[in-house]
Amino acid sequence: MVKQCRNKIGQRLGAKKLYHELKSDIKKQGIKMGRDKFYTFLKVNRLLVPRTKKFHITTNSNHHFYKYKNLITNKIPTRAEQLWVTDITYIKTQKGHSYLALVTDAYSRQIMGYKLDSHMKTSLCLEALSMALKNRKYPGEKLIHHSDRGIQYCNPTYTLFAESNGLTMSMTEKYDPYENAIAERINRTLKYEYGLKLTIKNTKLAQKITKRAINIYNNIRPHLSLDLKTPKQVHLNQNIDYKSYRKNKNKLELLNL
Repeated sequence: MVKQCRNKIGQRLGAKKLYHELKSDIKKQGIKMGRDKFYTFLKVNRLLVPRTKKFHITTNSNHHFYKYKNLITNKIPTRAEQLWVTDITYIKTQKGHSYLALVTDAYSRQIMGYKLDSHMKTSLCLEALSMALKNRKYPGEKLIHHSDRGIQYCNPTYTLFAESNGLTMSMTEKYDPYENAIAERINRTLKYEYGLKLTIKNTKLAQKITKRAINIYNNIRPHLSLDLKTPKQVHLNQNIDYKSYRKNKNKLELLNL
């Protein structure tokens, strides 16, 4: 059942999410197993997910373009489409690296737009943002666009397009692993749970795998940070309290827009 569940949702699905998905099936099989015993079962059978590290850099902030101020320091979103976070990650192929640009809603964790191609030009990020704008459910609400200071996001072609569509620009100002934590975590999830960490034959195949992975991520995979709901459910219903990845939560404030 564990293997079947991981084949359906993701190979790196953790113990809590697995137990949530399989709890009713375990009971139907007449197996008496609580969450702690289930965790022990995974450990004994070497089914726990090993930790991994990121090592490839995709951000070039050494450029002359204008860098926007950080508008979200120690602030958390209170609704969907109040804050979007963006990032670029690499995908290995047999012909070299391809790159995946993502636009994610910080509140619901739903991937709103994406684009995978063999280059890392500004157009890659523009196409991802264009998709995100088309997928908006609340176009009348004020929305902050948050990114790192990479050259693609600072390029006037990109910033003018974003601002002409009503987005307020915000960027990281110093290294802080929590400033863009949502984008980084989603990158890692897509890579290690859905095969994008592997060396893929070519960019075209990587695009197909990515499309399938994002569909599962948005619509099927339960998220611990969303009370084991899917991003799509939370984005439409907006019925959870936001959970931050910061360890010190006492300093956090609500993002009011």
